[in-house]
Amino acid sequence: MNPLWAAHGYALWGDLKYPLGFDHFDYVNAAAPKGGELRLVSNLRVSTFDKYNPFTIKGSAPAYLSELMFDSLLTGALDETGSGYGLLAQDVVVAPDGRSATFTLRRQARFHNGDPVLAQDVKFSFDALMGPYTSPAYKTMLDDVAGLDVLDDHTVRYRFKKPNRELPLTVGGLPVFSRAWGAENGKAKRFDAIVTDIPIGSGPYKIGPVRFGKDITYVRDPAYWARDLNVRRGTANFDRITVKIYKDATARLEALKAGEFDLMRFFSAGDWARRVNGKRFDTGELVKKEYRHRLPTGFQSYVLNTRRDLFKDVRVRQALGLAMDFEWMNRQLFYNAYQRVNGLFGNTDCAASGVTSPEELALLEPWRAQLPQAVLGPMTVPPSTDPPSSLRANLRQAQALLKAAGWEFRDGALRNAQGEPFEMEFLDSNEGSARVVTPWARNLEKLGITLKFRPVDFALYQQRLQKFEFDMTSLAYGGTHNPGQEYADLFGSKAADQEDSGNMSGIKSPAVDALINHMTAAKTKAQLLPACRALERVIAHSHVLIPQWSAPTHRMVFNHWRLNQPATMPPYAQGEGWAIDTWWAKPTAR
Repeated sequence: MNPLWAAHGYALWGDLKYPLGFDHFDYVNAAAPKGGELRLVSNLRVSTFDKYNPFTIKGSAPAYLSELMFDSLLTGALDETGSGYGLLAQDVVVAPDGRSATFTLRRQARFHNGDPVLAQDVKFSFDALMGPYTSPAYKTMLDDVAGLDVLDDHTVRYRFKKPNRELPLTVGGLPVFSRAWGAENGKAKRFDAIVTDIPIGSGPYKIGPVRFGKDITYVRDPAYWARDLNVRRGTANFDRITVKIYKDATARLEALKAGEFDLMRFFSAGDWARRVNGKRFDTGELVKKEYRHRLPTGFQSYVLNTRRDLFKDVRVRQALGLAMDFEWMNRQLFYNAYQRVNGLFGNTDCAASGVTSPEELALLEPWRAQLPQAVLGPMTVPPSTDPPSSLRANLRQAQALLKAAGWEFRDGALRNAQGEPFEMEFLDSNEGSARVVTPWARNLEKLGITLKFRPVDFALYQQRLQKFEFDMTSLAYGGTHNPGQEYADLFGSKAADQEDSGNMSGIKSPAVDALINHMTAAKTKAQLLPACRALERVIAHSHVLIPQWSAPTHRMVFNHWRLNQPATMPPYAQGEGWAIDTWWAKPTAR
């Protein structure tokens, strides 16, 4: 794609799958009828919501609100990665030097209140997201954006501090909302004061009936401005999407079996193997199905907070990982449903393996003195207890590492030179996690380490994570095929000191900062791959994350009597997101 010309979309590495004037995405049913209702269960861990502003730090917004109510300049396709096609924008021009991207807005674009979507609204949205009342993740993600210029009512230009191929997609994917949102008597509120004001977006759905603490219903806007646009054809097919709220996982599962909602994605291997059954499954009303995807594995992990003195030494962190017996857990707890995570970029071209390449070594060499020596060797392989390995051998290795780090077993516990026992707390908001963490705690006990499980309600859990007041927790990171500036929020030194940032581990490394800069500055995929693989090696060998597990499929139960779906799931779709976006109601369910 020639950056000198206005294009209908933007591809990170230059090749768009869909040409100018395409009719619809391949994975949708363009003739899907509109109507009916999709009844969902909230995908959030919070038990309720107390605001409609999903962008501010305090409070909890309803599930799916951002996706359903706010359009963006560009929208991605679910059957390719690293691309965006014009939604609010009819075209995009990236400057030859890569220092700016100019978007022309579609003149037919309208907010829910009928107002046109103008360049001034795009600027208002950008300024609000970059302001002091939103998550610092936005500031980190947009750190290389110098500013936004309103060229006329229908044209905006984002200026970049340096060339970064990812930035046109990043800014193109930002939500756009109306300047009138929250305004009183023509005067705008401070953004954090916009709490229960109904959002004024331009997406396919608006907020309908709400029962706080029970459910929220989104209603399809029959006048949705983009309903016939190629990137929206065959999507947003339900007249109503109701999201129900239940207090815990058991209540959700029983409500599904009782037919209270139509679709649920499962993350518990135990539930999937033993508890997804009953009369409605026997009659064929409820169907249990796995959908194989090509999404990144992500890096679901136990996160060690290196702000704590307990975890400063890399040998200590490595020893903790050696005590976890994944193979036993997979057999006894997970019904062999999972595969072990390793590194940051599993199931993508960015994943590191084997010995370091010359290109990776060239990026790592300047930081040799500041890195664990193992980084320059082969990529990590998670500890295994499958023969010829064993838990006993792993614990012996862990014991040696702890001893080298100054910890020895005496007086009934593992103690440091000051005589302090090795005790750590695992913080979680899900009491069910105790079942999974207990086998690991038993193994740690053999080393003299006490692991205390601390379940708290989600509000307190969220508050403690925001303030980094924890020893260890468990987090699921999504992963990506095209890593970029968001990794500065997850692992950058600046983010480590920012409250509510994504850098939960507290890692602060000039090498990591430099590698993230190399990733974001890459002009070709050949430049990107060594940078992300080198970054993965550094994080993996730093042992700030103890890798957990991932599933190669989306496990979903749906109501076969009420729902229709396209013939195939696109490879890069999230399970429930695919259903919300492209499924439709059967005539008998309307």
